[in-house]
Amino acid sequence: MLSYETPKITGMRVIPVAGRDSMLLNIGGAHSPYFTRNLLILEDSAGHIGVGEAPGGETIQHSIEQARELVINQSIGKLRSMVSSLQCAGRNADFEDFGKGSWTFELRINAVAALEAALLDLMGKFLGVPVAELLGNGKLRDSVDVLGYLFFVGNGHDTPLDYRRGTEGLGHDWYRLRDEAAMTPQRIVEQAQAAQDRYGFKDFKLKGGVLAGEQETEAVTVLHKTFPDARTTIDPNGAWSLNEAIQLCNNLHGVIAYAEDPCGAEHGFSGREILAEFRHATGLPVATNMVATNWREMAHALMLRSVDIPLADPHFWTLSGAVRVSQLCQDHGMTWGSHSNNHFDVSLAMFAQVGAAAVGRTTALDTHWMWQEGDSRLTRNPPQIIDGKVAVTDAPGLGIEIDMKQVEQAHAIYRKLPVGGRNDAMAMQHLIRDWRFDPKRPALTR
Repeated sequence: MLSYETPKITGMRVIPVAGRDSMLLNIGGAHSPYFTRNLLILEDSAGHIGVGEAPGGETIQHSIEQARELVINQSIGKLRSMVSSLQCAGRNADFEDFGKGSWTFELRINAVAALEAALLDLMGKFLGVPVAELLGNGKLRDSVDVLGYLFFVGNGHDTPLDYRRGTEGLGHDWYRLRDEAAMTPQRIVEQAQAAQDRYGFKDFKLKGGVLAGEQETEAVTVLHKTFPDARTTIDPNGAWSLNEAIQLCNNLHGVIAYAEDPCGAEHGFSGREILAEFRHATGLPVATNMVATNWREMAHALMLRSVDIPLADPHFWTLSGAVRVSQLCQDHGMTWGSHSNNHFDVSLAMFAQVGAAAVGRTTALDTHWMWQEGDSRLTRNPPQIIDGKVAVTDAPGLGIEIDMKQVEQAHAIYRKLPVGGRNDAMAMQHLIRDWRFDPKRPALTR
């Protein structure tokens, strides 16, 4: 290879994988014993491996596979045009999936993000720099704050489903507690204490949309009293009405640092309009990963001043798009953050690189990693959460090395599952017969 030639992509694999999970509850139901993801692996003519991770499901898997003809034999220097080509191939298709009454749906933009991550990983390895240096203004910090993501947990062991029963041999109480039922404020506090001892979290988020609003705000209040210096929030995923959200959250000044999607669309008004009214009525900062999830929605959110903290998950915005959101936040006096779903360590590396490149004011990023860490990995030395932070070194690319033995094991688990997509209603129906998702009703208020 001549010195002025950049490597070309010589191979591509899309591998659906699965890992273990707890019976985490949310407005959409309950997490199944296994979560699924799609792993993209690219190889170039220099012998480098680039990886990207996306949510599970056949729609995303097939969308990633569509990139094959766009990338094979292409120079990695054409990164931007390859990403753009895949994005244009599915333009507007995602909008067809909105508004169908489903809690979980598969978006083709997730495939674009996985491709971009894998290409950036290759480019970083070729240039000898971390991915963060290839985003926005480059790498701005050596570590990224992440929060302790707490959940009400159902008793999966009372169902016939194959829930994990504590991960043995890992030497910390957290690995037992994460698989036990947690339905009271005290159990949430025990979760937080174990997670803080294991990972050093400074901030916490409680997933709501499960119990009545009064019970959930009681839990977050007890959490705040236990950790008075933590930035704490609650996320009911829009389960509360506007009036209920105002009534509940007016009592949470000094308890929560911000409210994440306390309410959503109702009575013909969009979620952006309703959040603007909530923000005006309570004076609380508002975060969202539900009503400002693409550039069109973000434009309306800005005009209405309905959001203070856009949670720009790189899987839904792409890595470069998430950093662009941080630039927008800096220009408009907002704070940048990121949402997450269950994920492997490849995604954790993606989050970390984006967080290291985000400009302006940031808040601790969401991550589900503590629910998977220890028995669901795809890399040899996964990124670690220490003192509530993920370090971002100058290692090239995403800074990770794929472990094909672990990938093959995760793929074998996936192949044994009856379906590849996420379906939180299925697990919940083992707790409540004929349970159905209702976007304006907490999961257990039936």
